[in-house]
Formats: sequence, structure tokens, C-alpha cells
Amino acid sequence: MKFPGGFDMQSMMKQAQQMQEQMGKEMKNTVVDASAGGGAVSVKMRGDFEVVELTISPDLVKDGDVEMIQDLTVAALNEAHRKVEESLKGKLGGMLPPGLM
Repeated sequence: MKFPGGFDMQSMMKQAQQMQEQMGKEMKNTVVDASAGGGAVSVKMRGDFEVVELTISPDLVKDGDVEMIQDLTVAALNEAHRKVEESLKGKLGGMLPPGLM
């Protein structure tokens, strides 16, 4: 469907779908690192929010403070999630016209 001025809605929708597919691939290949407790708990998360690695320091486990391990794990996961969102926003922002994000 063409609008006045040569605006082709179908072409625009096809281009948007291609950009979405490309973004999905890029985000799946993006991996962020985050940690908590000075590195006692670290997380690697993909751009599609899948956790691919979780590391807990043996020293932390030796102390036996389960509550601290849980708190640090949640903190590291939340930080990784924030970093993925930041990365996504940065990548999307580069694709959109100024002022839309």
C-alpha cells in the first residue's frame, strides 16, 4: 500500500521485521558479566536473559551463610539483568530516529 509521497507501508513493515530478527540474533550472541560481594558471586547472562553461568566462591560456601549466598546471588542476577536491558536500549537506540527512545 503506497501513501502520498511514496510512503510504502508494506516495505516498511518488512524492514522492521528484518531489523527485529537481526536484533534477536545480536542479543542472543551478547553476553554480560555481573558480580556481587566483590566477585564472590558472578553471573553471565545472554542478551535474551538466559543465565549461562553462575559462579559462587568456595570461600563463601565455607562460611555456610546461606542467607548471604542467596542475597548475593539475587544481587548479581539483578545486575546482569540491568546490564542486558542497558545493552538492548543502546542497540535499539542506535536503530531508531532521535527522540523515540
